[in-house]
Amino acid sequence: AEGAEVGAVLARMHLAAAGFEGAPENPRGAAWRASTAPLVLEFLDPERRQLLTEELEFQRRHPTGALPRGPVHADLFRDNVLFDGPHIGGVIDFYFAGVDAFLFDVAVTLNDWCINQADGSIAPDRAGAFLGAYRRERAFSEAEQAAWPVVLRAAALRFWLSRLHDFYLPRPGELVKAHDPEHFCRILRRRIEEGGPDLSLSA
Repeated sequence: AEGAEVGAVLARMHLAAAGFEGAPENPRGAAWRASTAPLVLEFLDPERRQLLTEELEFQRRHPTGALPRGPVHADLFRDNVLFDGPHIGGVIDFYFAGVDAFLFDVAVTLNDWCINQADGSIAPDRAGAFLGAYRRERAFSEAEQAAWPVVLRAAALRFWLSRLHDFYLPRPGELVKAHDPEHFCRILRRRIEEGGPDLSLSA
């Protein structure tokens, strides 16, 4: 039920923001990923260094700039959604908001709300409820359906990279506890192995 609520609210946010002009680009988008990766490579073992290098090259060869775009939240994790009983009462923390593919926002959200925490695999029932509720508000285009596996990987890469950066290169005086980068390393590996649920078949 929670996943369906989140899917519907996310779609409504995208529809409401679609015509908004003047929003900045996603501050943690493709350009940020390309510039941040070299800063953390030296800290990684050979296996993870290869994974990061190969994924950056994969993303470079599969650009998603032509997908439907607009302002996105880009960080709609569980701790940024406030429930009032069974329904969503508010969405917070727009610090990383900016213009990107709407599908990127969907992928970021799915990678937190609809996974098995132990191994990062997608939980089919939760993913189906989330994607189905989203699709009932805003249909996915054919281009989005084709790009879905790529964007799921991009969303996992974005948070693996940010956690690597926070872990190995914390800013002076940083008070926020760095999250374990391995969580999103596992998620990225699973997205590479298994792709994602079919957007056209979600409940």
